[in-house]
Amino acid sequence: MTGSAQQTRRVILASLIGTSLEWYDFFLYTTAATLVFPKLFFPALDPFNATLASLTTNAVAFVARPLGGIVFGHFGDRAGRKTVLVVTLLVMGVSTFLIGVLPGYASVGVLAPILLALLRFVQGLGLGGEWGGAVIMSLEHGDGRRRGFNASWPQVGVPAGYVLATGLLTLLSFTLSDAAFLSWGWRVPFLLSGVLVFVGLWVRLRVSESPLFAQVEEQGAKAEMPLLEVLRTHPRALLSAFTARIGVDVAFYTFTAYIIVYLTTVLKLPRSYALNAVLIGSALQLALIPLAGALSDRFGRRPVYFAGVVGAAVWVFAFFPLLDSRSFPLIALAAVVALVTHAAMYGPQAAFIAELFSTRLRYSGASMGYQVAGIVGGALAPIIALSLFDAYKTTVAVSIYVVAALAVTALGLAIAPETRDLDLAAQPDPKAKASLPGQVGPFA
Repeated sequence: MTGSAQQTRRVILASLIGTSLEWYDFFLYTTAATLVFPKLFFPALDPFNATLASLTTNAVAFVARPLGGIVFGHFGDRAGRKTVLVVTLLVMGVSTFLIGVLPGYASVGVLAPILLALLRFVQGLGLGGEWGGAVIMSLEHGDGRRRGFNASWPQVGVPAGYVLATGLLTLLSFTLSDAAFLSWGWRVPFLLSGVLVFVGLWVRLRVSESPLFAQVEEQGAKAEMPLLEVLRTHPRALLSAFTARIGVDVAFYTFTAYIIVYLTTVLKLPRSYALNAVLIGSALQLALIPLAGALSDRFGRRPVYFAGVVGAAVWVFAFFPLLDSRSFPLIALAAVVALVTHAAMYGPQAAFIAELFSTRLRYSGASMGYQVAGIVGGALAPIIALSLFDAYKTTVAVSIYVVAALAVTALGLAIAPETRDLDLAAQPDPKAKASLPGQVGPFA
């Protein structure tokens, strides 16, 4: 039931390419929201409020992601993982392309930021359905002893997408004049998404359906209303998934998004300092995330995850003093070590969350727990960090905020069982009331 090694590799490759493209689209917006959109879509506001308004439109996607998780999770548990992944890739690609042709405030006035927020919402819908499907397809194929490693590859799409998106924007910003970059240069990477999406579709259409989902389908055990059943039978799993993710998101967006705002608006350093520092750290994550996933197969999901939590909580107090040095090597060190701690959390996270839910409810359950946490974590992190520094005039307040969020994640790990050794191929019981993969679950 695990499929051939060749098919497993194909599924992992399809998940990696698809999620990389989705996160490329997502991070294009996040980076442009700090560098470009304040000037193009909010020119009437002062720099601080323009940046805050731009980050608020960025946060719209995080609100949409749980809705995308609900909608696509329902069909992923009802119709299958593969079909939904094709649809989510199209949704994200089309919305990103349309952002690339969107007129600015100078052309259509207030309609411009409204349309921008609307398209960002659609991006959120696509990403909300993408993560669960890509992770679950990788998890449910292949050797059960390598689930942490296999499921970590879609997570690699985050740094891969960031490197691609930020690298292109950085290249264009350096090769074009400021006027040309603000006029049309920033649009090129968004328009390129329309081409890249066909690459992802070609790869995804060639993979087979999840063997574990096929087993559920053969047994006639599919849930009629997956989300309602998740809420009824897996409440503790949802709570654990939700809390375990919050601190990871807050730390990540502080280390990758707020760093850009802080270095450019507070320290008045060139934007290249922040972009290049995070690019170096993200490039290292391409190897570190699957390494952390593999370590979770050996030592367990929770120990590796918790090591990352502790590391990030300690490092955040060194992070800002290193930025304040205004020395690029020290700024790069700050970003690199920060993203090493993130990789330790993010590598095992996919398998940890997905394994909390039974196969027949896994798409809905994992997506819901993961995406709802994004609102509290990633959506608000840059905004809260910006507001805390403005209110207290010290980065210590931001560091305390990150540690508090990581404490919530530590709690989520504490209330969850170790999921590494669960048998996901156990016969599903559609009448089961326990919140477990198979017939019995980790929260029994």
